[in-house]
Amino acid sequence: MPKRFTRKFSIKPQILLLYAVSVALVLTAAFFAVTFSSVHVPLTQIVRILVAKITGEIDIGEIPRTVQAMIWDIRVPRVVLAFLIGSALALSGAAFQGLLRNPLADPYTIGVSSGSALGAVSVIFFKISLFGAFTLPLFGIAGGFIALLIVFGMTRLSGRGLAVETIILAGIIVSSFIGSFISLIIALSGEDLKNIMYWLMGSVANRGWSYVQLFIPFFLAGSVLLLIHHRELNALALGEQSAHHLGVNVQRKKTLILIGASLLTGGAVSVSGTIGFVGLVIPHFVRIFVGPNHRHLLVLAMLWGGAFLVMADLLARTVISPQELPIGIITALAGAPVFAFLLMRERLAKRSLGRRSVKGIE
Repeated sequence: MPKRFTRKFSIKPQILLLYAVSVALVLTAAFFAVTFSSVHVPLTQIVRILVAKITGEIDIGEIPRTVQAMIWDIRVPRVVLAFLIGSALALSGAAFQGLLRNPLADPYTIGVSSGSALGAVSVIFFKISLFGAFTLPLFGIAGGFIALLIVFGMTRLSGRGLAVETIILAGIIVSSFIGSFISLIIALSGEDLKNIMYWLMGSVANRGWSYVQLFIPFFLAGSVLLLIHHRELNALALGEQSAHHLGVNVQRKKTLILIGASLLTGGAVSVSGTIGFVGLVIPHFVRIFVGPNHRHLLVLAMLWGGAFLVMADLLARTVISPQELPIGIITALAGAPVFAFLLMRERLAKRSLGRRSVKGIE
């Protein structure tokens, strides 16, 4: 095998260890999330149900059907959906931060989250039921894409193509404009106010396998689109001009990356509501261990983001059991202090580096 080929696909032992730890973290989070709840089910029964459902075994009649439904139709899809949503938000957050070269960028920067939220809130307020149980997710995804088209249209009309600062500015404008409509709906809503506010705070409760099946196509499409562009993200993180000199078709690749990240964000928001700080904090945290290389950063952000949201959901449904908290409250309480710490740490590191540079000049 040629030496160059071996180097290209070689992975350092430290990175392999980090992958192993990340997979173990995901499995541990999933184990606790399926095992612990307000209603106790023996571990032996849980294992028996999972094995029977996965292998297709039918004869588990010794376990009550209510227990089987609780584990396989409620807990397991909830854990799977929480992992997928956390992975999607963290992956899109890492992509946005690399693409926009902005450490404060997250999946909500360009207004896709606001568009999805408006679509879903409109379904609740106007009681739309065109597609049955899938009406809310489909309207949420459509709202996210419409917001993306508006942002793209504004950046095109500005005459600056897809410049980073133009995208951020257009996203802020669109988010503020859409937010005013959401506030208007909240002000006019009567008996639906509680449902709207609870949905806006984010939750994966009462989402069965149908929501998992709905989200998976968008998750796969968006994830593949971002993962295959890890080299382009590395180049774009150095600046558009540098990426152009490296042979990257900047406008085309930026568009594809934005579409991939928007697919993930719009799909996630449409099935779970707005969940903050996952796409903002997790990429920063992973970057401490793996560095800025998007080849590993994107994958590890997915694993850590999924595990984080699974554990956040576990806390949301057990901390004040039998009642549940919106998962967005847990992510905000956990994410805001961590992000503040990471931001202060980065600022202190830059100051220290600047002082060393000054001393070196002197």
